[in-house]
Amino acid sequence: MSDLRVFYAQNAAIDITEEVVVSERFKDEQGQPVPWKLRSMTEAENEECRKAATRRVKGKNGMYVPETNSEEYIARLVVASVVFPNLKDAELQSSYGVLGAENLLRKMLLPGEYTTLIQKVQELNGFDQDINELVDDVKN
Repeated sequence: MSDLRVFYAQNAAIDITEEVVVSERFKDEQGQPVPWKLRSMTEAENEECRKAATRRVKGKNGMYVPETNSEEYIARLVVASVVFPNLKDAELQSSYGVLGAENLLRKMLLPGEYTTLIQKVQELNGFDQDINELVDDVKN
């Protein structure tokens, strides 16, 4: 039987970070693409993102049910994972003429770049495995 201590908080990897070139359009003084720094998050942080993107809407029989706006949830998830550039920086937002980190991302990135960023954030936070792949792994 394995040692339970491997699961203790002090032994768990915290804030896994990764640098990713999201766009070739942002270059340093030497003309090299500048990587973005991304970090993993806890499930508690993920829940905060989900709750912030969830509204109560009137459903059948007048009952209110929670409904999550998936686009807003993903945008919040990405913003929470981006360490650099600082998307909450007022000067950066001002340079694009927007308010809010989520709006900044949509303004500064091309659609394919935004999709790349989303994919990297999902991978870093463990959302990269297809449920069918997990089922196959369990079967084997």
